[in-house]
Amino acid sequence: MTASSKPRLILGSGSPRRAELIGTLGIKADEVRPPDIDETPLKGEEPRAYCRRVTRAKAEAMVVAEGEIALCADTTVALGRRIMGKPEDAGEAAQFLHLLSGRRHTVITCVAVRTPARVLEREVVTVVKMKRLSNEEVNAYLASGDWQGKAGAYAIQGPAGAFVPWIQGSYTGVMGLPVAETAALLNAAGYPVYGGWA
Repeated sequence: MTASSKPRLILGSGSPRRAELIGTLGIKADEVRPPDIDETPLKGEEPRAYCRRVTRAKAEAMVVAEGEIALCADTTVALGRRIMGKPEDAGEAAQFLHLLSGRRHTVITCVAVRTPARVLEREVVTVVKMKRLSNEEVNAYLASGDWQGKAGAYAIQGPAGAFVPWIQGSYTGVMGLPVAETAALLNAAGYPVYGGWA
């Protein structure tokens, strides 16, 4: 496939982390076009079903022309059946961190790649153990501001990495885009991931 015939990649996410993660594959999106959808969980909705539904809704909201491929994702932090979204303020962030302290929780990231003809999807589930947090640690993290806009009130790649001694699954999935699975989906959809590595 020549460079001119390579599909245009549309990133359906405004997340700088996702842009950085596809950048690790040597890929830069041709356009960033986040869809505007309602991400409110349904009553009684379980975290994995919620994450799949929101990701699919993002992909379906994308207008994808011939010669384009859209990449969408959603990351959900769950403590049991409880979905822990992005905290409204520092008070809610503190509540989330105290709930996660000393416990294992689940981070689900769903990825969808859409072409004009089809949608390909993958779900990646990672178990994360957070150490028992002192009030001093929680307050220091809140003061950093790193919790803002983060599902579950933390980002593993930031200062909160000091709170996570163990994970089982995908580190990049916890960051917001599981790189191995994303590369496989893009390849399957006809985007030559490995073509630009040489």
